[in-house]
Amino acid sequence: MKPTRPGVLVAILLGFTLITWWVLQLTYSSLPRLPWTAIPTLLLLALGEAYTGWMTRARILRRPGTRPVEPLAVARLAALAKASAYGGALFGGFFGGFVLHTVEILDRETPRTDFFVASGSFLACVVLICAAAYLEYCCRVPKDQGPQRPEGD
Repeated sequence: MKPTRPGVLVAILLGFTLITWWVLQLTYSSLPRLPWTAIPTLLLLALGEAYTGWMTRARILRRPGTRPVEPLAVARLAALAKASAYGGALFGGFFGGFVLHTVEILDRETPRTDFFVASGSFLACVVLICAAAYLEYCCRVPKDQGPQRPEGD
């Protein structure tokens, strides 16, 4: 599995921001308010991934007091990190589109509330992307931990 490329995440984020902004230009008045529940959900996911990354890194480096980690578990965590990064970019773009649309009409109450909810959700998505990148980094095997080769080879 190759590492996640930040450029792809930025492209997804910007692409979905523009698509959402365009769709909202046509349909915003018929939509219900944005729920605030995405903010704590995304932050809890980010916290869980960051903690898991920290613990996994300690186990991979075989720090005292930790058990060795199963290679398949690390592969699953790396897949989780990639999926979370891409999901965070996609949903971040969705909330970014709401921010772009509602910033133009902040003088009304409903768009102002949606602006603050969308801004908080966007920032929570960025935190999730950062936590996912950290977890993916923590799943890498250190270069000096590979099998030792005899010097004559």
